[in-house]
Amino acid sequence: MATVELRFSASPEHVRTARLVAAAVARRAGVDESVLDELRLAVGEACSRAVGLHALHGLETPVRVSLTEGEKTFTIEVGDDAPHTVPTPRDGSAADSADELGLAVISGLVDDVDVTADEHGGLIRMTWPAVPAIVS
Repeated sequence: MATVELRFSASPEHVRTARLVAAAVARRAGVDESVLDELRLAVGEACSRAVGLHALHGLETPVRVSLTEGEKTFTIEVGDDAPHTVPTPRDGSAADSADELGLAVISGLVDDVDVTADEHGGLIRMTWPAVPAIVS
């Protein structure tokens, strides 16, 4: 299992780089070309969400992205250090609405997505089928 890990300061300008790296590694892992645009969008949403949560909570720790090539799958995990990042019904603030919208977009782009969070941070795990190239 090959893994590429990225850590970047929680700044919006780094999200584009994360999208480009994710697409390049996914292509190499054998993810179908027809889903690469959706993959880029999903990674962009997940990274933008993490950047926003870090800004909201005044965190200076980096956003983490892990790109893992499995035997028949390609998995991307985007982690943040913001507490309680899974939206819950609260006061309906704009931040909550934006968070819910971002998660809805990701869920619409990725068939296999899992969102977890606790007081130490959150993680969005997205998985796509992959057919690794045969090396001769």
